[in-house]
Amino acid sequence: MASTLCLHVTRLTAQFPICRRRSTAWFIDDTRRQLVHGRRARRWCCRLSRPLSCSPRLGSPVSAFSAQDWNNCSNADDERYDVIVVGGGHAGCEAALASARLGAKTLLLTLNIDRVAWQPCNPAVGGPAKSQLVHEVDALGGEIGKMADKCYLQKRVLNASRGPAVRALRAQTDKREYASEMKKVVESAPNLSIREGMVTDILVGKNDNVEGVHTFFDMNFYAPSVVLTTGTFMSGKIWVGRTSMPAGRAGESASHGLTENLQRFGFEAGQLKTGTPARVDSRTVDFSGLEPQHGDEEINWFSFDPKYHITREQMCCYLTRTTKKTHQLIKENLHETPTYGGWVEARGPRYCPSIEDKIVRFQDKESHQIFLEPEGRTVPELYVQGFSTGLPERLQLQLLRTLPGLENCSMLRPAYAVEYDFLPAYQCFRSLMTKKIEGLFFSGQINGTTGYEEAAAQGIVSGINAARHADGKSLIVLERESSYIGTLIDDLVTKDLREPYRMLTSRSEHRLLLRSDNADSRLTPLGREIGLIDDYRWQVYQDKQARIAEEKKRLKTIKVSAGDLVGDVEQVSGQPVKDSSTLESILKKPHVHYSILDKHGYGNDALTRIDKECIEIDIKYEGFIMRQQTQLQQMALQQHRRLPENLDYYSMTTLSNEAREKLSKVRPQTIGQASRVGGVSPADITALLIILESNRRRVEQQKWQQDISAFADVIQDPIKATNA
Repeated sequence: MASTLCLHVTRLTAQFPICRRRSTAWFIDDTRRQLVHGRRARRWCCRLSRPLSCSPRLGSPVSAFSAQDWNNCSNADDERYDVIVVGGGHAGCEAALASARLGAKTLLLTLNIDRVAWQPCNPAVGGPAKSQLVHEVDALGGEIGKMADKCYLQKRVLNASRGPAVRALRAQTDKREYASEMKKVVESAPNLSIREGMVTDILVGKNDNVEGVHTFFDMNFYAPSVVLTTGTFMSGKIWVGRTSMPAGRAGESASHGLTENLQRFGFEAGQLKTGTPARVDSRTVDFSGLEPQHGDEEINWFSFDPKYHITREQMCCYLTRTTKKTHQLIKENLHETPTYGGWVEARGPRYCPSIEDKIVRFQDKESHQIFLEPEGRTVPELYVQGFSTGLPERLQLQLLRTLPGLENCSMLRPAYAVEYDFLPAYQCFRSLMTKKIEGLFFSGQINGTTGYEEAAAQGIVSGINAARHADGKSLIVLERESSYIGTLIDDLVTKDLREPYRMLTSRSEHRLLLRSDNADSRLTPLGREIGLIDDYRWQVYQDKQARIAEEKKRLKTIKVSAGDLVGDVEQVSGQPVKDSSTLESILKKPHVHYSILDKHGYGNDALTRIDKECIEIDIKYEGFIMRQQTQLQQMALQQHRRLPENLDYYSMTTLSNEAREKLSKVRPQTIGQASRVGGVSPADITALLIILESNRRRVEQQKWQQDISAFADVIQDPIKATNA
């Protein structure tokens, strides 16, 4: 039975028991008496050179152990964890921190400790839909938002003139500072160990449960939960023109062997491609003719923790554009690129295309915007956003110099494409645990996503669930209507994606309810219940909600009839103000903001700017929000209707052939998930509902007949006794 942790945002998975009973055994080592669960006990026995003379649980003495025996015990203990996270990128850091903060003894295995939370592509966080993910990760107790607030070079709110559902905060960050600060957090986290190593094999028990990992240098590390966050490193290969080399990213080796190991367990694997543009020396760029892109004067924040709201000097970005010479050079050399040359077939990200893709796909456009963005405060590197390419290095500098302002630039790093292995995420449950191996979780680009924010969102969910699984607790599932994180994961596990997935606001049917400003009210109570929100953060949250609730009450009661405020409101909104109108009704008018109340002395000085924004949005869009909530409640019952695990879709002749094939492959858990599987039509869902209802009635009929038969037996017994 599924248990509900937080009714308005999430439900627990039904397929996992609320608790797990395991046999226990006591073992004594050189320092303490340790409780080891059943499966652990068997593995410990294998590592001891002599058997125990009698049960240690009774306190009886054991046979004499040599010093080597005790060393073996100690070493085995050092290699045993509750959770192992493979990969130190943005998914890996969030997963490891969440797991450790929940009390699980956690090991983070990464290829290079000095590249923890590295930003190999654009050093930026946020943007449309991505900023909502960052706010939600922070609301749950994650780290990415804090780091972006701490290390920003520039911040801007995108779509500021549009509605609150699509507004998005974006931060250009200092690449090296970001990685350094996150490394400090990881290294100082209690319960978390970090170690370099290349995982080549997953260790699996007899019951298809994960038992640990094996590394290239022949080390075994044991844990009942393993999270794979391999990024672009799994069989990664970078391309510059026709030249390639094995690498996860420039200057860092790829990871080999893990794909083949997972395929032997029955996992399906594929290949995807991404890329990164060249970096140029800012000292060789002429900015005088370029359009400056300044940061916002009023700084906005990803984190709901005010300790990280520290303003700093912002750096300027610049805008340039491609020219006819740019387009001509690319068209003449398309055959030199990996994709158009035909030696790389992996699909790249649709919403972050290479410059050659843009020119081929949008031939009617005379030019494309290119942004020049700094990579740090102390380095001269500029990131040339929108200019990734697979052209050979000998052509790249020539291509860069066709851009206005870059006519005499120096190239510091060439652009390159990278292809890598991934495992389609329909092989996972919504908890991100795999369907084939219990205790094994996938997060980040291994699931086919692109972007630091998508990786972090998956990372915190898998870290939470890995820790809960190791502790025998039920797993957390974020429903699609609860969050962008829920939408992201639901899309991944129901769709057969064959290109890198990027989060977009259009992917959420409930985006007016899933805004950045209310991420804390949606998810912080859940984060508190899980155990990631500490007392300080919880008090900050409660204080904020209390201020907002009190102010809404005040705005409902205070009325105005005439005066400067009414005149200003009528002029701004173009609508008349009725006599004795409440401040709430005034805020509902178009183009009227809370600042107009402050201007005329009707505001509340005890509120922060963020409080005022939340209040204004809630009041101004109250009607739309209530309508969407009503629609959501009406559809939720049907959408969350669970599908039996043993359904034989191939036998359902009323379904289309494609629907039978896709549903058998994905094995959705609810009607809502089934409706979102690619190739499943509304007619197929209707047919599936009819079949489910028919099955339900047949089961009820059988139960009714069994009850009648049992009743008849009871009636017949006394008659038989009388005849006898």
